[in-house]
Amino acid sequence: MNLLRILTLATVAIMSHHAIANNTIDPLPSWNDTATKKGIIQYVQQTTNPDSMQFIPVSERIATFDNDGTLWAEKPVYFQLYFALDQIKAQASQHPEWKTEEPFASALKGDLEGVKKSGMEGLVKLVMASHTGMSTEQFNASVKAWIKTARHPTTHRPFTEMVYQPMIELLHYLQDNNFKTYIVSGGGVEFMRAWAPEVYRIPKEQILGSSVKTQYEIVNGKPTIMRLPEISVNNDKAQKPLTIQTYIGKKPVIAVGNSDGDLEMLQWTKTSSYPSLALLVHHTDAEREWAYDKDSNVGHLEKALPLAKKDSWTVIDMKQDWSQVFPKK
Repeated sequence: MNLLRILTLATVAIMSHHAIANNTIDPLPSWNDTATKKGIIQYVQQTTNPDSMQFIPVSERIATFDNDGTLWAEKPVYFQLYFALDQIKAQASQHPEWKTEEPFASALKGDLEGVKKSGMEGLVKLVMASHTGMSTEQFNASVKAWIKTARHPTTHRPFTEMVYQPMIELLHYLQDNNFKTYIVSGGGVEFMRAWAPEVYRIPKEQILGSSVKTQYEIVNGKPTIMRLPEISVNNDKAQKPLTIQTYIGKKPVIAVGNSDGDLEMLQWTKTSSYPSLALLVHHTDAEREWAYDKDSNVGHLEKALPLAKKDSWTVIDMKQDWSQVFPKK
């Protein structure tokens, strides 16, 4: 056997070995081998196989994900509120009136229960005071600086390590199979765009969320977009499908959420003319995370859970379906 023949056979053997290895790689290693995991993998395999009756063209492979409680944790309160509280404390010296004015007085004391007593009106005041009155560049810089050093109050992890490892794997699995992944969240769009692209491998233009009004101004001779103290869009519940239609222009074939705030997005996705997948994360693990649903002040889940069973959505049971919750340190 000549040298060329030997080298050819060796190359074929190596390529075959790699092909076999690649076929046996688990795309979702932090998921237990349950029906949920099998169903997700089967869906991806069937919809990306050109010979399958379930095939979806690449141009139509749109997947939308909620963020809070779906891609990262949301307890004890939405993480963006911690950013707002820290910003209020940083600005306190310029506002002596905040020492006696609620909800600012409670915020300065770190009293979350006192902040909650102010209700939605109080939360809006905190967000407007901490998120506006500056340019988009200044706000982006403040979020980037905060996310580098801020820590979760109970786990003491950086907030970017409070993401769910199984969901990161799902995002990457879909991305590797030519699904275009979007975040469609009730969280602030500019807040997420400051850190989420690096964490989720999703570009800024594919991150959609709530927003404040903005205004074009010339500041110190420079064209500037200023953030104004008024809500423009509250991207929650029925607003999510409207946002998707406006900014994506296509109905998703996959939607992932965890609360009643995602119900309409999941319902709308299931009306796709292509095979669709609606995933609902159910927080059932009190030991590794938190167990909550209908009685929770965040991630309230009551209406969507029975609908999931009725309309054949896939419920992700965190305790049963995930072998790991957060990334390993």
